[in-house]
Amino acid sequence: MTECRKAKNLSQKELANIFSTSHTTIGKYERDEMTPSIEAAKKLAKILDTTVGYLLDENDNADLFKDPKMLQRFQDISNLEDRDKECLLTTVDHFIKASKISAM
Repeated sequence: MTECRKAKNLSQKELANIFSTSHTTIGKYERDEMTPSIEAAKKLAKILDTTVGYLLDENDNADLFKDPKMLQRFQDISNLEDRDKECLLTTVDHFIKASKISAM
């Protein structure tokens, strides 16, 4: 959570104000002294532009969600019309396949 907060250039106090809690609660979350409820984790994830899984350290690919630009791209893709999304994902799949082949 600390990395996400810092990526958004927020202090603990600023995040606490946005989240409507105390900065000591944010500090306890960051030091793993306290675990947020599911609803609190959802709200924090939204504020910090990340996922609940990342905040709770339950992601094998957590590094993807440390980069706000990468997460924004995923969100933008998920909001595309189905046809556009399929075209984009097909293009990405072809690019990945070509990169893997050229790396051999």
